[in-house]
Amino acid sequence: MRPAIDISYGLHGRVKDHAEANNLSLDEAYVEVLETGLDTLETQDEQ
Repeated sequence: MRPAIDISYGLHGRVKDHAEANNLSLDEAYVEVLETGLDTLETQDEQ
């Protein structure tokens, strides 16, 4: 189940731009952005 979250229009716009630039659906772009961000955070925690 997906959480209901409030994000700014600016942040949503950045994800939408990423989706369009990389020929992704909006859902695919959100998944990619979240996975990349979580991977980055996990890597930082290990250092």
